[in-house]
Amino acid sequence: MKKLVAFLVGSVISTSALMAQAESDKDANGYNHLSIKKIHASDIMYKKTVTRALDLRELQNLPLFSQGKQITKLIIEAVNEGVLTPYSTDSLDGGTKLTVEEFKKRIELPSTNVAPVDDGGGWDDDAFGDNTAEDAEPAAPVANYFFPQDLYQMEIKEDLIFDKQRSVLYYDIISFTFKIPADHPDNIKGIEVPIASFSYKELVEKVFPNNPDAVWYNPMNDSEHHNLADAFELRLFSSYIIKVSNPNNEYLTDTYGGDPRTGIMASQWKAFELLEYEHNLWEF
Repeated sequence: MKKLVAFLVGSVISTSALMAQAESDKDANGYNHLSIKKIHASDIMYKKTVTRALDLRELQNLPLFSQGKQITKLIIEAVNEGVLTPYSTDSLDGGTKLTVEEFKKRIELPSTNVAPVDDGGGWDDDAFGDNTAEDAEPAAPVANYFFPQDLYQMEIKEDLIFDKQRSVLYYDIISFTFKIPADHPDNIKGIEVPIASFSYKELVEKVFPNNPDAVWYNPMNDSEHHNLADAFELRLFSSYIIKVSNPNNEYLTDTYGGDPRTGIMASQWKAFELLEYEHNLWEF
């Protein structure tokens, strides 16, 4: 009997925790406060959370990564200026806010150079006789950081939402996440290392507007460059699905046995599934 009671109590607590997590994204009026879309919770007929990976070196993504106006450069500058808040994970509300110093530490190169100390006169050490290492003033370490063009691995977390009130399927971007690429020569870990995540709504409201550096560079027509907010709204980027919301919170590669090639195929399968679902919405 005690075990049954304990099980029931545990079930109630678990259910309450899940419900609390589901409600955490909504404000008092029933809207997702992390979203730029004004879709009321009661109007959502269907929703799936999708995570997409982007390689900013791809030809279709180069407009987001033009020389001197890389999206990574824009975000790093916004963080340093205190305009944009970095988070430890793409959960945002569930993640930890990072300080500017914590963020800078995450993009610091693993090797630290040592700057020579200028003695002012250019003296030869031997001119002073026995000058031991203990007597010398220790050199000050100088932190070096990854350049914006080095950080070309990006993830987009978005909600795929069908609004039954408007009969429209929305791609509602929630967050961006940037990573140190696994194949970068200065990445001694040899795997992708998450740097930080950022609220897309905060970017659209605080960083992108009226910013001459927030540019999607049109390679075909210099008079038709777009603001980054417009570019993402128009889906002017290339990406592939790496995760769709699931009970185990697994990436597709993990779901299908850990084989990267199978994970790539699974990405196509999921893309076709979502496309088929959208098609069926209009079929019936």
